[in-house]
Amino acid sequence: MDAVMDGSDVAAAIVWQADHATKNGAPCTGRVVRAQLALLDGATETGRRLATWPGKPLEDALPLRLAGGFHHLVLSGADHRLLPVYRGELSDQDAIDALVADITRTHDAALLPWLDGPPQTNEAGRSASIMAALLWLSPRLGPRFELNELGASAGVNTMMERYFYDLGGTAVGPEASPMQIVPEWRGPAPVPAPVEITAIAGCDRAPVNLADPVEALRLKSYVWAEVTERLGRIDAAIALAGQQPPRLTQMDAGEWAEQRLAAPQEADTTRVIYHSIVWQYLPPETRARIETAMARAGAAADSSRRLAWIMLETNRATFRHELTVRYWPGGAEPVQLGEAHAHGAWVEWRGDIYGSALGD
Repeated sequence: MDAVMDGSDVAAAIVWQADHATKNGAPCTGRVVRAQLALLDGATETGRRLATWPGKPLEDALPLRLAGGFHHLVLSGADHRLLPVYRGELSDQDAIDALVADITRTHDAALLPWLDGPPQTNEAGRSASIMAALLWLSPRLGPRFELNELGASAGVNTMMERYFYDLGGTAVGPEASPMQIVPEWRGPAPVPAPVEITAIAGCDRAPVNLADPVEALRLKSYVWAEVTERLGRIDAAIALAGQQPPRLTQMDAGEWAEQRLAAPQEADTTRVIYHSIVWQYLPPETRARIETAMARAGAAADSSRRLAWIMLETNRATFRHELTVRYWPGGAEPVQLGEAHAHGAWVEWRGDIYGSALGD
């Protein structure tokens, strides 16, 4: 078991996360995150729990947990004092430190539960990478895919078959969709290929119900306040879920993966297990369970009932978000197709270097 981290470890995580937000187009949120340093004096219960975090503060996304709580105070109308910060009207860090400390004293009991679980950063923009991977897999495995998402949260990316994508000029999906996914594309566009999603479902330990205004607001709270296009995508996802809710099961990812991989599979399809920015939050035993189930299912895959594993996950050494694919039969070794912005703002595509046709 990891030793309890001291305040300096937490402080380093706060500084890294603040810098990361700033570099990724959210300097206002970065200032609010950095102000969490002012809470490590232990003057509040929230600050004391923050300073004595019994885990890996950066891997646990600790600063982002509390950042969601602060944003929620504004969105819910409980406290509007951070509005000038989120609008960029107040940028003096000392003043923001004092403001965040005072807000925490005022709302200590309300903020404390935000530390209980990881942020539900359910971001539709990440589906651009998943769709690009399907385009890459189509000429190798065929166009028909059954999709199964681990750690689906609110199921935003379990509705990806209803989105429109412009991936560097390669168009996929219904053009009239309220969800328009148009990331900055770096590198050649994916080669166009047919993609037919025959079924799509997901699981989460604590799925968010987009039809519940309270839960939907909590999801929006984790979105960085100044990145308004992300807030717009959440609203589009809520609208689509109102028409037809995503298929979500409340279950441990390891157990659900085992069940899905053991279920009967339609002929001439590829069963896909996929996830985005989830792996780091899974306990080691759950990861091992999924890996074992995938290896077993991969060994049993054949030309009619195929298997693929699509991962958009953080490289814990570089903190870059890598798009990796494995498939069976024929491609059990991981292939890194590219990298992507954590919230889908850009995709750096490398899939073209692996060829576009089956057997290349």
